[in-house]
Amino acid sequence: MKNIPLYEVRHIETLKDMLNSSAGLFSNETAFLVKTEEGGPYKPVTFTQFRDDVNALGTALIELGLSGKRIAIISENRYEWAVAYLAVVNGTGVVVPLDKELPVSELKSLLLRSKSDAVFYSEAKRADVESIAGEIPGLKYLVSMDAGETTSSVYSYRNLLGKGYSLVKEGERSFLDAEIDKEAMSILLYTSGTTDTSKAVMLSHRNICSNLMDMCSMLYIDKNDVFLMLLPMHHTYACTCGFLCQIYRGCTIAFCEGLRHIVKNLKESKTTILIAVPLLLESMYKRIWDQASKDPKTLKKLKTGLKISKFLKAIGIDVRKKLFKPIHDNFGGSMRMFISGGAAIDPEVVQGFQDFGIHCVQGYGLTECSPIIALNRDCDYKNSSAGLPLPNTQIKIDNPNEEGIGEIIAKGPNIMIGYYENDEATKEAIVDGWFHTGDLGYIDEDGFVYITGRKKNVIVTKNGKNIYPEEIETLLGRSPFISECLVYGKEGEGTGEIEVAAEIYPDIEKIREELKTENPTEEQIRKLIENEVHNVNKSLVLYKYIRHFSIRDIEFEKTTTKKIKRQYN
Repeated sequence: MKNIPLYEVRHIETLKDMLNSSAGLFSNETAFLVKTEEGGPYKPVTFTQFRDDVNALGTALIELGLSGKRIAIISENRYEWAVAYLAVVNGTGVVVPLDKELPVSELKSLLLRSKSDAVFYSEAKRADVESIAGEIPGLKYLVSMDAGETTSSVYSYRNLLGKGYSLVKEGERSFLDAEIDKEAMSILLYTSGTTDTSKAVMLSHRNICSNLMDMCSMLYIDKNDVFLMLLPMHHTYACTCGFLCQIYRGCTIAFCEGLRHIVKNLKESKTTILIAVPLLLESMYKRIWDQASKDPKTLKKLKTGLKISKFLKAIGIDVRKKLFKPIHDNFGGSMRMFISGGAAIDPEVVQGFQDFGIHCVQGYGLTECSPIIALNRDCDYKNSSAGLPLPNTQIKIDNPNEEGIGEIIAKGPNIMIGYYENDEATKEAIVDGWFHTGDLGYIDEDGFVYITGRKKNVIVTKNGKNIYPEEIETLLGRSPFISECLVYGKEGEGTGEIEVAAEIYPDIEKIREELKTENPTEEQIRKLIENEVHNVNKSLVLYKYIRHFSIRDIEFEKTTTKKIKRQYN
């Protein structure tokens, strides 16, 4: 293991500490780039302005009688979301970030389960929230992020902010002086799953702050970095790694206007680092090669460029930014790093971006771990691994098999308090202080953690062989003709043996190009996919062969972090 020193980070005890010290250190630097009108220019919000807005809103919430209460947030990514989040946790009560994509019945259930007293919501969620508000006994305060004025039933965010500023000016210090219990539940997060199966994770300031300090000691980011916020902020990965981390380190957060505006927003904001999920990065990487493949000269130039840059890099000359300028320009021209999380990414994609001169690293974590437990460093990494354990997190493999693969378990200050109102699930998940992740993997001789798959997804053959669907899905996903796939085990006809099966969603555009026809027949599609499956099988040992496959004509249903929802557990 390379003994590379960790980056220096400042100590923070609570998120209140973090915000106040950041506002002091980076006062007039830009914390956020926001758009007040669609398609308009980005406008800066300084760290001082952000802290003052948080303090004003928090003061107004306490004056409303919300001290110690549960407050939910349901909206798209926006500046008001960030202000509301810290206004709640930094002295008011417990924040409950909810997924805006949930159907109204699930939102109602989670508001009831969390015992929320108030909810912040955007105009896009107004009809949903206001239609169920009367059916939730404890929900007394509705706060609209977009309403111009407060009415008898709905508070206006703008009015509350103004009221808070007046109160602070008059000397009201209830929020400013509020004591934070760093060990207490301050954040209540729901894991993805149906209403009945989703668990409510209780996190504290200590959990999040330890994760922020440890992450930033492994990856270098500073006030010169700009992050484009793509992922939904209600999710811990986006919240800790894409919002709180940036406020801690003095970076700038630009809000993306939507997936179709990514390229434009990257350029406008001069984004230097993008936090994303594998599906997005893999499709971006595929697109680079797809575009190049349309012109034989461009393709040859790209392949030659890669050979030249690798040769020169080996002797200490880095020309990647010049050689691959068009690729860098597509990502806004300022991009220096991609960070992938939420699921395992194909190592070939990670290497591919690095070859083009954009560093790419992946990390690994879970909501219950605030969320990161392992991370590849910018100066010490293995592309096929999930990274090294965070400095104050211990990771070990529980009950390893003969290949060293077992359940990944972790211990550290970032591990959740427990599941809300579910002692049984908490006792099952945390044993003697060790959190059982439900993921299988191994640790190599250098201390890098490798994920082989989810414990519940493993296909076990009759003779006891373990097959990890994720490994086969990665191989299938490399085919230009396969857009998405899901691998599972099914009983072979007449044999009773468990065999590998795959459900495949093809890339029809690529198939049309390959077959040079606008309307390929089902038989032609099947034959082409069959050939791809055959090629994957050639790289697998016999017992892992894909014996059955089906073709679907619609995309798989996914979570908001773009993970396919498995139906075969």
